[in-house]
Amino acid sequence: MAQHRFLARLPAHFLPRALTRFGTATLLAATTVSGAYALDLNAMTDAERTAFGAEIRAYLLENPEVLMEAVDVYNQRQQAAQEAGEADLIAAHAADLFEAEGDLVYGNPDADLVFVEFSDYRCGYCKKAYPDVKALLEKDGNIKLIVKEFPILGEESVLAARFALAVRTVGGVEAYDAIHHELMTARGNVTEGSLKRMAKDLDLDTDAVMAALDSDEVNTILGRNQQLGQIFQISGTPTFVMGQELVRGYVPFDAMTEIVAELREKG
Repeated sequence: MAQHRFLARLPAHFLPRALTRFGTATLLAATTVSGAYALDLNAMTDAERTAFGAEIRAYLLENPEVLMEAVDVYNQRQQAAQEAGEADLIAAHAADLFEAEGDLVYGNPDADLVFVEFSDYRCGYCKKAYPDVKALLEKDGNIKLIVKEFPILGEESVLAARFALAVRTVGGVEAYDAIHHELMTARGNVTEGSLKRMAKDLDLDTDAVMAALDSDEVNTILGRNQQLGQIFQISGTPTFVMGQELVRGYVPFDAMTEIVAELREKG
């Protein structure tokens, strides 16, 4: 009887394996157990619950792959739920993600795919991703990338981000693009001295740039990006918005190419 009740409570994907353990006749008999009783563990006596637990343990010891299947199903459901939640958030904050003033924009303005990258100039993985992302944009030709300043690695990160945005304020988009490249490829510490030298090398008005570090425009852009980071629970860089989900961390060129193909296949 304990075997019957055990089988009646097994999830559907357990049943094929249960056939080999208990036999077809036993399994058929188990299905005749009352549905209400079969689902009510409290209706069991202590002895029946002990027998039930022993049967589960014996079954799983003989079929440990079932546990891995269950873990896989659980992970798939969790991932699906997370992606659904991210898709809803992306849709709700689309204007700030894709249409905000002050972000650096690369690639094709009329592209069929639009990506967003949250980036930090002091992040080694952002620096590593930089040439890969550029190569992807050049190879594909139909991707638009929006870069959001997201300094989270200390005072030097904040200083570098403020400087880049101040350059945009004073010198325009082309100057911002040039400074972004310099900061992404630079080595060593970020100091006011090093930034002034960088601005001078690009023939920018250094005094005007430094005066704009704490401007309302710079504060607005950084504040908006910080708020988005909190909404999307971004705790590391780079983080990408690709399609309807977030991709966290460094993604090599080949993997980005695969993501692009998958997104286009989904339509």
